Amino acid sequence: LVLISTLYVILRDSLCYAILQPQLIRGLRSNAIINGNFRQGRSTIMPERKLADRIRDAIRLRGYSIRTEKAYLHWYERFVRFHKLRHPATMGAPEVEAFLTHLAACEQVSASTQHQALAALLFLYQEVLAIPIGDGHALRAKKSTYVQPCLSHDECLRILAELDGTPYLVACLLYGSGLRLLEALRLRIQDLDFENALITVRDTKSNRDRMTFLPDEERFLQRLRAHLEGGRRLYEVHLDVPVSMPPALARKYPGAAPSWEWQYVFPSRDLSVAPRTLVVKRHHLHPSGVQKSINAAVRAAGMTKRATAHTLRAAFAHRRKEAGYQLDDIQQLMGHADIRTTQHYLEGQAPACKRLRGPLSSRT
Repeated sequence: LVLISTLYVILRDSLCYAILQPQLIRGLRSNAIINGNFRQGRSTIMPERKLADRIRDAIRLRGYSIRTEKAYLHWYERFVRFHKLRHPATMGAPEVEAFLTHLAACEQVSASTQHQALAALLFLYQEVLAIPIGDGHALRAKKSTYVQPCLSHDECLRILAELDGTPYLVACLLYGSGLRLLEALRLRIQDLDFENALITVRDTKSNRDRMTFLPDEERFLQRLRAHLEGGRRLYEVHLDVPVSMPPALARKYPGAAPSWEWQYVFPSRDLSVAPRTLVVKRHHLHPSGVQKSINAAVRAAGMTKRATAHTLRAAFAHRRKEAGYQLDDIQQLMGHADIRTTQHYLEGQAPACKRLRGPLSSRT
C-alpha cells in the first residue's frame, strides 16, 4: 500500500507539472518582457537589468519630472502589450507606426496624446535602446485649435467671491500673479516677499526661476497671513517631519528640510511617501482639490463658459495686455519659453466679433 501510494503521488505531480509548465513559462515570459529583463536563448530566461528601470534612470539623469516619468512608462507598457508582449529591442519603426496609427484611427485620441506617445517611444528607442527609428510616418491625429476662454475682470471677481480658504488664495495667485497651478502649490515660505510685493517662482515647468507680482490687495494679504499662521502651528506640532525637497538640494542643505522657511505655503495635512526616495515626508496640496473647488465656483457664479484654473492664469495675461504691457514682458512674467505660447494665450482677447459690429447692429 505504501508503494502504491508513493507511485500515485509521483505520477500525480508529474502530470500536474506537464500540464502547468507551458502556462508557467508563458507567465514568466510575459512578466519578463513587460519588465524588460527577457533575453531569448535556447531554453533559458537570462536575467538582465530591467528595461523599465533603465527608462527611469535615463529620465532622472536628464532631470525630467515625475509626471513625465509616469507618462513615458505608461506608453512603454501600452506599446509592449499592443504588440503581444514582444520585446521593444526586437521591433522598430514599423511597429511604432502601427501603434501610433492604432491610437489615431481606432482609439481616436487627440493630437497631443498621440504626440506624447510618440515622444515616449522616441525616447525609449533613441535614448535607452540606442536604436534610431526616425520620426515615423504613421497616420496622425488631426490637430485641433483651442482658444482659451476670455474672462473679464468682473467674471474673475465673481469666481473669486465664490471661493474661500486655501482655494481662494491659490486662485488669487493664478489670476493676480499669473502662476501655473503647480507653481502656486509648490511655493515655499522663503519665496514670498511681502515687503516688495514679489514672488520668486521656482521648480517651474521649464526649470527657469522667475519673479512676478504678489497681489497686494488687503483682503488677500490678511487671509494669506492668517493661512501662514495656521501653517506655522501645524509645523511646530510636527517639527520632526521633514518637508519634501529635490534630492540634490536635500544633500547640499541637510538642515533645510525641517526648517520653517523651506516649508510649503500650501502644505498637505497628511503625510505622503516620496515616489522616488520612498521616504515619508510632508508634501504640498494635491492640485485636484483646488481644481474641483474652482470648477464648483464657476458653476456657483452662474457662468456657462468653460473656465478652469488655467483660465484664470490666461486672464492674467489678458489684464496685462489691456494695461499696455509689451508682449515680451508678459512672456517673462508667465514663464513661457517661446513667445508664440504667450501669443496663443492672448488669442481669446478682444475677438473680431467683439471689436467689430455688423451693418444692422445698434452699437457703434
